[in-house]
Amino acid sequence: MAGRGPSVATFDRSRALPPSSEPPTRDTASPPSSGIDIASRRLALERAIREADSGVPEAPGRREDLALAAHAAWAGGVAACRHYGGDLDIRDKGDDDPVTAADHAANAAILEILHGRRPDDAVLSEESRPPADRGRGGRLWIVDPLDGTKEFIARNGEFSVMVGLAEDGRAVLGAVYQPATDRLFAGFSRGGAWVVAGAPHGPEVDRLALPAGSDPPRPIRFARSRSHPDERLCRLSDALGDIEEVISGSVGIKCALVAQGLADLYVHPVPFLKEWDTCAPEAVLRGAGGTVTDCASEPLAYGKVDPVQPHGIFAATEAARRAARPILREVVRGWIDAGAGGGDEPRATRDPRAADHDSTQRSEA
Repeated sequence: MAGRGPSVATFDRSRALPPSSEPPTRDTASPPSSGIDIASRRLALERAIREADSGVPEAPGRREDLALAAHAAWAGGVAACRHYGGDLDIRDKGDDDPVTAADHAANAAILEILHGRRPDDAVLSEESRPPADRGRGGRLWIVDPLDGTKEFIARNGEFSVMVGLAEDGRAVLGAVYQPATDRLFAGFSRGGAWVVAGAPHGPEVDRLALPAGSDPPRPIRFARSRSHPDERLCRLSDALGDIEEVISGSVGIKCALVAQGLADLYVHPVPFLKEWDTCAPEAVLRGAGGTVTDCASEPLAYGKVDPVQPHGIFAATEAARRAARPILREVVRGWIDAGAGGGDEPRATRDPRAADHDSTQRSEA
């Protein structure tokens, strides 16, 4: 695996989030660890993909790539949860950004699988040095080994393990695993999404498919961050009017809530999200029929020299997009016009399909 990033200082545990006051879906004090059968879950997902309709990508190896992403995410979750409630060796990477032994354990488990099965592909991970190049064919695996480290420290269950694949600067597939609920969300940006849930009799797999719906939902269920409140979001909430807040940690979990139809909208207009925060969640939500762009209505780009997503993320169902995007434009106009910072174009030559995706996303604006 690639070496770790810069040295870090000890993290002040008092800055960790308090446990969630909302009732968890399972005992978050002891999420699944080594007890899950990854092989049976992977087989169940592969079977569901094979049995899906013709919308699933037929590119050679693409289905195997999604199964591999899911396998790596499950393995990362197992490795991280061995540290749940134990000695986390918490350090601070700067800017109130903690990292723990669980982050590094998950990272090692994921990279061992990706490097072992796809040795020619480049891997960008939050907890490793960036790759020297993008690898062959513009393929780049993008990994957040523990999305929601503060939530992991707080033991409120709102953390996930995320493994995505980008090609020629665009997210093509991804897997998001939430150990506290023992649910994995997997999807192709252009061809379907699934949820794999652990169950006593064996894994259960369901297709995720959002309704097209033309009427804006009322109230709009607005997924909000527990750890990153933002003044622009307060203005957006006021302008939307009739909303119901759905509070959760982890970008991956919030996008999964939208993909399941449990939330309608997730917006994070900040300049500090990175590619590993958005790649896998984007693929899952778009595969389920949702919309994902940045807050300037532009497609999210991957494989940039600087991995920052300078205009944050906008993720929604189709109906919520129609209701929220015009309002969001007004809320963030000054911020976007002034330049939110960071980011540039992907280094690789873009595939013509990426241009098609750009025009589709812009037409949704």
